[in-house]
Amino acid sequence: MRKAEWQRLIATIGGAVLMLAMPSLLNAQAIPGALPESAKALSQGEWPAYAGTYAASRYSPLTQIERTNAKSLHVAWRWKSPDMAVKQANPSVGPTRAHESTPLMVGGVLYTSTSLSQVAAVDAVTGETKWVFDPKVYENGLGIPANDGWLHRGVAYWRNGEDERIIMLTAFAQMIALDAKTGKSVPGFGNAGRIDLTQGLRREVDRDYYTMSSPPVIVRGVIVVGSSVMDWWRKSPSPPGDVRGFDVVTGRLLWTFHTVPQGEEAGVETWQRDSWREAGNANVWAPMSADEELGYVYLPVSTPTNDYYGGHRPGDGLYGDSIVCLEAATGRKVWHYQLVHHGLWDYDTPAAPTLIDIAVGGKAVKAVAQVTKQAFVYVFDRVTGQPVWPIEEQPVPASTVPGEIASKTQPFPTRPAPIDLQGVRDEDLIDFTPELRQEARDIVAKYDHGPLFTPPSERGTIQVPGVAGGGNWAGAAIDPDTGMLYVSTYRLPFVITVRRPAPGESRYDFIGEFRYLSGPRGLPLLKPPFGSMLAIDMNSGEHRWRIPIGRAELIPTIQALGIRERLGFPTRSWALITKTVMIVVQSGYFGAPRLPAGGTRRIADLNNFSPHLWVYDKTSGEMLAEIAVPANAVGAPITYMAGGRQFIVFPVGGGPLVEELIAVSL
Repeated sequence: MRKAEWQRLIATIGGAVLMLAMPSLLNAQAIPGALPESAKALSQGEWPAYAGTYAASRYSPLTQIERTNAKSLHVAWRWKSPDMAVKQANPSVGPTRAHESTPLMVGGVLYTSTSLSQVAAVDAVTGETKWVFDPKVYENGLGIPANDGWLHRGVAYWRNGEDERIIMLTAFAQMIALDAKTGKSVPGFGNAGRIDLTQGLRREVDRDYYTMSSPPVIVRGVIVVGSSVMDWWRKSPSPPGDVRGFDVVTGRLLWTFHTVPQGEEAGVETWQRDSWREAGNANVWAPMSADEELGYVYLPVSTPTNDYYGGHRPGDGLYGDSIVCLEAATGRKVWHYQLVHHGLWDYDTPAAPTLIDIAVGGKAVKAVAQVTKQAFVYVFDRVTGQPVWPIEEQPVPASTVPGEIASKTQPFPTRPAPIDLQGVRDEDLIDFTPELRQEARDIVAKYDHGPLFTPPSERGTIQVPGVAGGGNWAGAAIDPDTGMLYVSTYRLPFVITVRRPAPGESRYDFIGEFRYLSGPRGLPLLKPPFGSMLAIDMNSGEHRWRIPIGRAELIPTIQALGIRERLGFPTRSWALITKTVMIVVQSGYFGAPRLPAGGTRRIADLNNFSPHLWVYDKTSGEMLAEIAVPANAVGAPITYMAGGRQFIVFPVGGGPLVEELIAVSL
């Protein structure tokens, strides 16, 4: 129902009840020249949304930290997660994977989630805890949450006058509304402040296959909610990845968007043999973004089940591996673009689409840029969905797996150029010495390989970029003053193998498995930079510079080769752009190390290998400062002003390390 229809209905019945129940639909048009609420807060030195604003820009207009004083940055305070005490008191909870939560800052208070789905309010100046809310989701007897285990990436904030709320999507799929001042549940929201998100879907889901890890977006009074669905082949059908909108005041379900079209819906024809009836996943696990003025939300939709074999789901399979634009108030689809047809590579759309206003050929464009695992940046007019630069359908290799019908073509952007290596080429193999180069060739020869989108095989196919990217959920940052986009990327080749399941193992004809492919003598298989930051001028689509991030040359096995120049470290990095500089933090490894550690380092040491915060000239990529910090970041940083100081805060820890927030300032 459109705004005009609601207004007529309200006029007929007095409207008081509807105005309270449906606040989102009564503001369905932008106010010309009005600054969105999150942008206002950002301009005042706050950080009110996961990536600064719902534009997912990771940009702040603050200027206190700049090129002349960056070397004076130091750790101001450290906040220890309340999860540490819970795990000590409840060993059965099990290990947390990584403390990935990026906090918000509003009114001098940080709001953060924890790996165990707690929520905390923290004084932004001192790091002292103000309140903690523990939903105790770890007491439900289900063990470790689906997909990535115990981790969470953040909360959402909403305000209407004196009503301030924190919205938390927990592990095992609860949505909780908290009073931001007190940390108490909001009694008028859902059932005593909670909503069970496993309910109301088009089929029953197992809670141990369906969870939440990213924060929602809140636009026009509507909470837009995605999900994290177990990427596994044992469950058929898998849980649906439908995206839903809930009223922020009452928690009432307003709409559902089927990421796998149903019945007579447009797009159902792309699921041949009626495969839409059972297809699952195609969920939005990554953060989302929104244009608050247009009232549009942008969904990065992931791959359908199962990731590496699609013989049971012939056809392109909308809206898998797509960017989808919805009207936040109604859930109506405005436009979509499929980035991978009939996905077979786990090339989930991994990050919030980034909104950026640019000028292309002298024409102003309200654009949205989507960073992908396959090392592309797709750029669209965010109002119409039209590509800003042509996207060409190019032929790609066929599958050799019986029953698999891979798409004959895939979409290749003409601009910008790929952000990293694609496919397996001899000239991209490590070549520190001729012997290492030959050993790398010998490794490659053991597997199927080829250009980008070479399908998985029974022998095993080398995939570059690997299942982790290219780009990943670190996403991109933008400079609104220059139209520059900054994106981190890393080189981790994987081998994808499909096989027939054992009896009783799966209903699918084939199932897929992946593993990291190491190079000769445990070194990387591909040339450096192993991890890097790339700057792209979005007005022209041209790459401007690339710099290595991290210090792989400090690893003993590489040091023994006499290499001293910076190589970059093959792991995730996050860029934060301010009016004056670019700030970067980098993750360590969690799990088995992928680079050798001289035979003596413990996994915990490599997880915390060479932790630093870097400050760069955002125009040239020149390093201005390299600040040692207590631990590697495992989530994105934020910056804000509090008590007259500009702070940079980022999450660290998880696995064998203490989970904390680290605050850095002058």
